Amino acid sequence: MQEKLLDQKQIDSIRKKLKKEIEAGLAEAFKETPPTPNTLTELHDVYAPFEQPVITPASDAKTEKRFIDAISDGLRQSMERHDNLVLMGQDIADYGGVFKITEGFVQQFGKERVRNTPLCESAIIGTGLGLSIKGMKAMVEMQFADFVTEGFNQIVNNLAKIHWRWGQPADVVVRMPTGAGTAAGPFHSQSNEAWFFHTPGLKIVYPSNPYDAKGLLCAAFNDPNPYLYFEHKLLYRSIKAHIPDDYYTVEIGKAKLVNEGNDLSIVTYGMGVHWAQEILQQLPGVSADVLDLRTLLPWDKEAVLETVKKTHRVLVLHEDTLTGGIGAEIAAWISEHAFQYLDAPVMREASLDTAIPFVATLEQNFLPKGRLKNRIEMLLKF
Repeated sequence: MQEKLLDQKQIDSIRKKLKKEIEAGLAEAFKETPPTPNTLTELHDVYAPFEQPVITPASDAKTEKRFIDAISDGLRQSMERHDNLVLMGQDIADYGGVFKITEGFVQQFGKERVRNTPLCESAIIGTGLGLSIKGMKAMVEMQFADFVTEGFNQIVNNLAKIHWRWGQPADVVVRMPTGAGTAAGPFHSQSNEAWFFHTPGLKIVYPSNPYDAKGLLCAAFNDPNPYLYFEHKLLYRSIKAHIPDDYYTVEIGKAKLVNEGNDLSIVTYGMGVHWAQEILQQLPGVSADVLDLRTLLPWDKEAVLETVKKTHRVLVLHEDTLTGGIGAEIAAWISEHAFQYLDAPVMREASLDTAIPFVATLEQNFLPKGRLKNRIEMLLKF
């Protein structure tokens, strides 16, 4: 009114019109019969419908690749397979990312599809969701998994809930370089998968080897649901394996038995798989199942139940801190659904409930590996 763009009469007219529209909408809404609850329908609506076709390699050709190379390979082949896939992250274009996983991608795919972003994780993830709404696919790289805190709202309130709310898929994969063991301190070493494990609507994968690193990543891009893809930094250049050169996928939600025995079961994932196998070599009289979960959400309850029935003793191992970790949920589930098969309490081993120290000696004390042998021996005494 001060600028004389509107007078009081016009303002009153606009308000009257808006009030009429609101009241008409309310009247229409109040005519609706309240929905009848159906638990199966509610659970079904959490994820966009998707039946995963597991794709096998087209040939027997294999090449020895490091963990980091397998991730890069899967990312490159997914870009070739999905021409609507856009990669976003800090310094991932010409520089190739802080870990060099996307090195050479700009030359192959161009800067329209391999995009540098500002230091604003919330904006990057939100942009990924926007691309999905427009029918695109997006990969968002967190330079370190720790930095995902800046994009937490976008993940747990937008990516995770958008299909449940109005049937919109969130075709976004968030890559999460994670884990300790590199003396990088409390802000570049966290294992934060449990933060998201509690959130319906997300899917979480955490490979422990090059074969699964490529296959799970490729599978995640085929699924229209939002994924958190955890990749342990210490594994990048420390392990290697001969894996298929061709494109392939690994079944989501399916654990893998990587070691077989009868004395106990170690249920784990990520770096825990390697710790378990290393410590078992120091216990020649002990034979154990080592179950690599691979997918954390949804996790393979059938595989866990099968190994519980076989050995009757279970240790859940993870790098994340103990309290409120994924191991707590698995242990509770076993106690509720497989108590009759147990000969001992379900035990857990995990990192200390502290921040992650910088100093290497303190960091190793923080991690569970040094306590794992004693925990196994304690479990076997029951």
